[in-house]
Amino acid sequence: MSHHTETLVIGAGPAGLTAAYLLSKEGRQVTVLERDPAQVGGISRTVSHEGYLFDIGGHRFFSKSKAVVDLWDEILPNDFIERPRLSRIFYKGRYYAYPLKAFEALKNLGILESAACVASYAYARIRPVKDPKTFHEWVRNQFGERLFSIFFKTYTEKVWGMSCDAISADWAAQRIKGLDLASAVIDGLGRSLGLRRRQQAGGPVIKTLIESFRYPRRGPGMMWEAAADKTRANGGRVLLDRGVERLSYEPRTGIWTVTARLGDGSLETHTARNLVSSAPIRELVDSIRPTPLSIFNARALKYRDFLTVALIAKAREDFPDNWIYIHDPSVMVGRVQNFRSWSPEMVPDESRTCLGLEYFCFEGDGLWNAPDEELVALAKREIAQIGLIAEDDVVDACVVRQPKAYPVYDEDYKAHVDTIRRDLERAYPSLHLVGRNGMHKYNNQDHAMMTAMLTVKNILAGARVYDTWCVNEDAEYTEAGVSGAHEALASERHVPRRVA
Repeated sequence: MSHHTETLVIGAGPAGLTAAYLLSKEGRQVTVLERDPAQVGGISRTVSHEGYLFDIGGHRFFSKSKAVVDLWDEILPNDFIERPRLSRIFYKGRYYAYPLKAFEALKNLGILESAACVASYAYARIRPVKDPKTFHEWVRNQFGERLFSIFFKTYTEKVWGMSCDAISADWAAQRIKGLDLASAVIDGLGRSLGLRRRQQAGGPVIKTLIESFRYPRRGPGMMWEAAADKTRANGGRVLLDRGVERLSYEPRTGIWTVTARLGDGSLETHTARNLVSSAPIRELVDSIRPTPLSIFNARALKYRDFLTVALIAKAREDFPDNWIYIHDPSVMVGRVQNFRSWSPEMVPDESRTCLGLEYFCFEGDGLWNAPDEELVALAKREIAQIGLIAEDDVVDACVVRQPKAYPVYDEDYKAHVDTIRRDLERAYPSLHLVGRNGMHKYNNQDHAMMTAMLTVKNILAGARVYDTWCVNEDAEYTEAGVSGAHEALASERHVPRRVA
C-alpha cells in the first residue's frame, strides 16, 4: 500500500518535528517516519524507568534566538521551570567549579603547577603553531600545552575515542568560545599577578557561562511529545516503528518514493514531493537509489556513540550540580548527570538520588556490547571511586544506549560533507538536510530547530531562499544578516504555494 504526502520527514527528533509542526500549522500535508518503536524526540527524548526519568545527555533550554525561544513557548507553554546552572570538574581527586574560581584553582593546582600553566600559556602566545589544523594545536595556541593536558586532553579523548591530534581544529573553534575553563584559569591567575586585561563592557552573552536555564519539568521529551501531538492535531502524521530502507527520486515528476520497514518486518511505501531528512548522512546516502557518486564520502563519515548508566541510590547527601565533568583518567566515565538538579520531578522519591553516568563509546565495541549487569557494576565501582555514592547505597539501575550521538569532526569530515552536499543539491532539488546528524554538525537543539525552521520557509517559498548551512552555532542566520532575511521573507510572500 502506498501513502502520498506533500512533505515526508525522516526522523522525529527536534529538527524533524520542528519542520513537521510548522508545515502542519501552515495547512500543508506532512508525514514523519521515526525508527523508534515507542517514542519521539531522538537524542532529546526522555527515558522512563520505574517512574524515574532520564535525559540523554542533559538538554538546557537556552538560546540567543528569539524565534527558537518563542517556538519552545508555543509548543510547551505551561511546563517550563527555571533551574540554577551549576557544574564542576573532577580532576585528580579534587573538584573545580566551572567556570573556574581563581583562588580555588590556585589552591587545587598548587602554586608550582599554576606558575607552570602561566609560563606554558605565555610561551604558546609568543610561539603559536601557524595555521592550526588539529584540536591539540588550536587549544595549545589558545591556552598553552600545560592547560591543554590538564583540562582538555583527557575529557576530549574520552568523548571522541581518538587522539586530540586527529580531531579537527573546527571542533575547538566552534565549541570552545569566549570565557571557558582554561581562559578563566588565565584570567584568575593574571588578576592575581596584576596582569588582567580589561574586559569590554556589554560583551556578548557566553553560552557556557549562563547561570540559569529553562527546562521542561519532566524532561526534554515533553517538548517533542507535545510537538508530535500538535502536528497530529493539525492533520499531520507522525508514524513510529518505521526505519527508512530505500529512497528513489523521479526527476521527470519530481516525486520521491520511500520504502520503510516496520518492526514486524513488513514494508510500507510513501511518495512525496519534498523530502526533509534528519537521518545520519551516511545512512541517508546509502539508502538512495541509484547510488549517488558521493557514497564513498558518506561512508567515510564517523560517529561517536554513547550510553548512560542511571544509578538510583539512597540519598545520603544531595549535591547541587546539574552535571560533573570527569577529567580524571583513572575512571572511564566521562560525565555524571544529577537528574534531581535538572528537575525535582525527574526523581519521584525524595529519599532517593538518581545519577546518570555517561560513557562514550563506538557502537559494537566492548563497552557498547557489554551486558547491562557489567556496565552497572562498572558504574557503581567508578561512582564510589569518585566519592559521590557508596556502592552499597545503589538500589536500582538502568542502561540506555544512544547510537550516533555525535558526528565526528576528524581531519577529513569537512571535505566529505562539502562533496556530499554539492552532489545531493545538484541531483535532488527537493531534498533538505536538517539537524545534527542530518547535516553532520555537532550543535545544540536550537541550531537543529533553526535549520528546520528555515527549511520550512524554503518549502513554502518553493525555492532555496535560505542557505541553511549558514546557520551558526548560536542558531543565527549569518549569510546576509537581518536585511537579507527580511528580503527573503518578503520574496516568500509573493511566491504562490505549490501543492503536491
